[in-house]
Amino acid sequence: MNFSDFFEPINLKQGDLNFNYSPNNFVSAISFYEGQELFDYSIAIIGVGEERGSSFNAGTSLAPNHVRKYLYRLNKLNGSAKIIDFGNLKVGSSLNDTYFALSSIIEELLKLNILPIIIGGSQDLTYANFLAYKNLEQTVNLVSIDSHFNLGEPDEEINSNNFLTKIILHQPNFLFNYSNIGYQTYFVDSTEIDLMGKLFFDVYRLGQVQKNIEDVEPIVRNADIISIDVSAIRQSESPGNANASPNGFYGEQACQISRYAGLSDKLTSIGFYEVNPEFDNNGQTAHLVAQMIWYFIDGINNRKKDFPVGSRKTYTKYRVNIQNGENELIFYKSDKSERWWMDVPYPSHQKIKYERHLLVPCSYKDYQTACDDEMPDRWWQTFQKLA
Repeated sequence: MNFSDFFEPINLKQGDLNFNYSPNNFVSAISFYEGQELFDYSIAIIGVGEERGSSFNAGTSLAPNHVRKYLYRLNKLNGSAKIIDFGNLKVGSSLNDTYFALSSIIEELLKLNILPIIIGGSQDLTYANFLAYKNLEQTVNLVSIDSHFNLGEPDEEINSNNFLTKIILHQPNFLFNYSNIGYQTYFVDSTEIDLMGKLFFDVYRLGQVQKNIEDVEPIVRNADIISIDVSAIRQSESPGNANASPNGFYGEQACQISRYAGLSDKLTSIGFYEVNPEFDNNGQTAHLVAQMIWYFIDGINNRKKDFPVGSRKTYTKYRVNIQNGENELIFYKSDKSERWWMDVPYPSHQKIKYERHLLVPCSYKDYQTACDDEMPDRWWQTFQKLA
């Protein structure tokens, strides 16, 4: 694929990107795509100024360079991950054209073991990100940091309010699990919560995860794709969105979640969406997203090569008998990172399709739950999907 045909290259002499950068700035540690070979790179930044699928947040088309303005000025990271910035995707004549181009590009990058960081644009671009995995014959886990579920009306054209429904209904179905982190109950209909339960998806209220933000780590660690809507961050911290809410994550929590995402060896793509420069007082939202991207890359630089990269031989294995010995749960603790996983059995005829989901990220709390003779919810929901 000739990536040059799809992108408008970055020009550091124009607009907000024109700045007297120092050798210590982030921009000095990245390359810009000029047709070079990509075998040496592990991260690609992609701007997608597509907003035709936006729900009441017109203006996100200007977000990519608005975020880059602040990202480029941060201090450069120390680490081995080599980064290339492709520039901004040329939007198609139709929204579906943009989806097709973006999914094709991400698919090629995944084949090259390059992790794309998408700077949107509206969050329906998550659908294009999802489609990139179709030809790879891989079931995927999607995690969304969002105050809504984005189920919307299934009969409407795809948009940022209903893209999740389009993903769930897509045939063939290669979505294994969906997790929402940070939904706000007054934005979500009770029937949507019931649907999430029937599908054995994982949804976590904002107040639930804010009590202990560390509980987010195993949820994020199980993702192949992460989609972040900045409206999940409270308006005082992230005003640059027409749908901003007084409640939401704090900025430091959003950065912590981003670093957890970077630390996950399983994650292969991430997108940051719905930044609207028109509402962004003093560039506060763009600056926060830039820091979230910085923390995400810092996480990548500190990956431990745990599952699914490493071998189980480096783990400490724990067996827990519960319910009077009727069930045995097996847990693994990494000697490298001290993170936990649990083994979930599956029907033998499903082995090939779902083999990647045998070892499920969990927390020490899940192990404690099993030791208290209770079945961890995370284990049970995974088992239900495999059965």
